[in-house]
Amino acid sequence: MAVIQPMVRAWWNDRVDYRWLIQTLESHSALRPLKFMVGCGGIGMVVITVLAVVSQVGQTGLVGQLQAAAAAVLAGVWALRWWTLPWPGEWESLAWVAAIDVAIAANNVLVQDRLFGLQGVVLLVTTGGYVTIFHGPRVLAVHIGWSLLANVVLASMMVIGLPQAGRGTGDLALGVGVVVSNLVVIGVVLPIVQFCHWLLRLDALSDPLTTLLNRRGLDSYLSRFVGSCGRGDVYVVTLDLDRFKSVNDTFGHPFGDEVLVRTAECLRSAALPGAVIARTGGEEFAIVGFLGDEVVGAVAERARRAVETMSDLPIAITVSVGAAVSESVGTGAGDTMPSQLFRRADSAMYQAKQLGGNTVVIAEPDNVLAEPAKTAQAQSSIRT
Repeated sequence: MAVIQPMVRAWWNDRVDYRWLIQTLESHSALRPLKFMVGCGGIGMVVITVLAVVSQVGQTGLVGQLQAAAAAVLAGVWALRWWTLPWPGEWESLAWVAAIDVAIAANNVLVQDRLFGLQGVVLLVTTGGYVTIFHGPRVLAVHIGWSLLANVVLASMMVIGLPQAGRGTGDLALGVGVVVSNLVVIGVVLPIVQFCHWLLRLDALSDPLTTLLNRRGLDSYLSRFVGSCGRGDVYVVTLDLDRFKSVNDTFGHPFGDEVLVRTAECLRSAALPGAVIARTGGEEFAIVGFLGDEVVGAVAERARRAVETMSDLPIAITVSVGAAVSESVGTGAGDTMPSQLFRRADSAMYQAKQLGGNTVVIAEPDNVLAEPAKTAQAQSSIRT
């Protein structure tokens, strides 16, 4: 249980990068078929609503007819929107989910046969499936809460016999049974699917050796550093182990793997709280975060020092470090802000390597490299 709790907490706190997810699907040419299928869901809701109206158990009266018409129009607009327009932004997506959830619940509250209405609430699984993929666990929890409320209201109306007696009236066991069956589908299956989806996504975005983020995982986190006014300047620190090929050639690849794992541990301990750390290449690493009251030079130097002072190794391991900081991280910076910072930090890191390694170089905001923050001769002697 002690191992499960941190994992569940991490899943619960996971903030799905909606924009990155859409870009990933688009890079695999998957958005077009997905848009078609999501739009087909709207057409399916139109058909179900019309069939309910013309049946003997559907909506009746002016209110019921108007509600059915509104739901059918909404579902039709849903289909046209997905078929003809670009994929919606995150907030528009959430608005559509809320609107369809309300429409489904209203449809089934106003039908004459409450048992039929309880069966129809299962349609909330469709929007729940969409939320499971494209939104986080907290949004799914809200959707499950709404679904449970709709089920309980409909079951209560059936058991009490409102607005008139019909199938299931007075049958409390039937009402509880239908609520539990719907809850199993919506409140158990969907969270399990989303949790497994999160684990698979986490595995795909992580480096298996160091358990740090890989480059794709780092890209998935970068959007949180755009438009985050008030949280301090954003910094990027890039690091490259000095003469790592000779380490592998001299001591073998298993030792090289141990060095990479130990380096990852050092960077975790040296980074500021909330920083994102990634292994971006063979012996290359990156740290991205908010500076707060810190100075970027101190952050970079702490990372360099942490690697240099690794103990219990037969050789001194050093690292070349480049750092860049952005003083304007508003929405006006756009998507180019992270890539510009990485280019500047990489340029600084390559200058650090040219200076002999084991050095920190900080890129100025105007892209002019400043003097090295610290230069030290890299050590490669064997310890005895």
